[in-house]
Amino acid sequence: MSVSALSPSRALGGISGLLQVVSLLGLVLLLIKAAQLYLRRQWLLKALHHFPSPPSHWFYGHKREYQEECELPHLLKRVEKYPRACVRWMWGTRAFLLVYDPDYMKMVLGRSDPKAHVTYRCLKPWIGTGLLLLEGQTWFQHRRMLTPAFHYDILKPYVGIMADSVRVMLDKWEELVSQDSHLEIFGHVSLMTLDTIMKCAFSQQGSVQTDRNSQSYIQAIKDVSHLIISRLRNAFHQNDLIYRLTPEGHWNHRACQLTHQHTDAVIKERKARLQKEGELEKVRSRRHLDFLDILLFARMENGSSLSDEDLRAEVDTFMFEGHDTTASGISWILYALASHPEHQQRCREEIQSLLADGASITWDHLDQMPYTTMCIKEAMRLYPPVPVISRELSKPITFPDGRSLPAGILVSLSIYGLHHNPKVWPNPEVFDPTRFAPGSTRHSHAFLPFSGGSRNCIGKQFAMNELKVAVALTLLRFELSPDSSGVPVPMPVIVLRSKNGIYLQLRKLSDPGT
Repeated sequence: MSVSALSPSRALGGISGLLQVVSLLGLVLLLIKAAQLYLRRQWLLKALHHFPSPPSHWFYGHKREYQEECELPHLLKRVEKYPRACVRWMWGTRAFLLVYDPDYMKMVLGRSDPKAHVTYRCLKPWIGTGLLLLEGQTWFQHRRMLTPAFHYDILKPYVGIMADSVRVMLDKWEELVSQDSHLEIFGHVSLMTLDTIMKCAFSQQGSVQTDRNSQSYIQAIKDVSHLIISRLRNAFHQNDLIYRLTPEGHWNHRACQLTHQHTDAVIKERKARLQKEGELEKVRSRRHLDFLDILLFARMENGSSLSDEDLRAEVDTFMFEGHDTTASGISWILYALASHPEHQQRCREEIQSLLADGASITWDHLDQMPYTTMCIKEAMRLYPPVPVISRELSKPITFPDGRSLPAGILVSLSIYGLHHNPKVWPNPEVFDPTRFAPGSTRHSHAFLPFSGGSRNCIGKQFAMNELKVAVALTLLRFELSPDSSGVPVPMPVIVLRSKNGIYLQLRKLSDPGT
């Protein structure tokens, strides 16, 4: 009787002892983690002490100052106040050097430091390990393999395809402005640039500009972009397991699935077409292959060199980079021209004298519009499509002014800050195309709309061609003016978007030839 009575108390005592051990172990682990975080912060403070920083909170850093919608105005204040570079604290144990000086840019981009892992790893569930995220020898091999896809013999016939896609968009605009001249252009331009990249790089047939699935893909990319930026700002979302369990993590997973369905369908369709009798030989006999065919042939001819995962990663990467960045560029260029009617009219007159009604714009025309090209570059200076890129120093660096950083520091190259730096560009907020007049001089790294160094944009010539075609044909068809309902608020969401859309007033020109 006494033994059975004592048994529950012994059991309770054993459980209590176990809980005490677990609690003690948890406390020890917590203290170890706290010590690691403290040492990490002290290392960052010491490593970055040569560079200025506005006062920051020990726990949440500059979070209050840098909300998504007001980030760029704060950035420009820093560019004006602190020469060359300053420190930004994301939170207590994560900081990076924010760079906006051309000499600093040149030094960093001239090295072979990897992309900042803590930043770019958030893109991996979406675009995989393609050319954007690859490093070292594998990156070099993929870059060399894909470079022929941007040979000028490949790019020449793309001009006609680009023009056709632009005309589809402009025809749609004609219908819409007959009811209401007030139009949000970013969404339409995104569909047009997706249509172009699908036809040029992925051998797609038919227009995607009226396809509901394409609209879903573009919305998914917009969602993923916002979610990635939100995650990067949240210290509690850095662990992959924890992030997957959050509502944002679930949303990000669904959006990534949508983008993968789109790219999988593109790959599947092209593979099926290549299986048709004679098609494979016809494609193989071409002097130059387009982007997707290069990937598929690399897979077929040497299966070990390019896995199915590698193939989809490259397609995901170029599907995004080939349309979203150019959509940003075109939209902001049209807004800049709408805001400066005298420059818009001068561009229009140049294009009219060259193309008349624009019925047959060709590769040769693209180098014969100097003033329009100057305006395009000035708009990209004010509104760079990719406002920031990041590197993680693999070895110490000493800048021209003698300040140095150790290996392991994150460096954020603010292209937006560089392009608005008054020490680099006098009166930086003024739209002045003469900055890019023939014969004008500037620092080699003062203007970086396509990044710089060995990892510059592989498709920059493709992008510039598309920008010129879109601007030329739009100005022949419409007179653009800013919408009175609101000024666009630039916002860095991987590419440069607008918080409140980009609305323009469009007036159809009665005769494109006059």
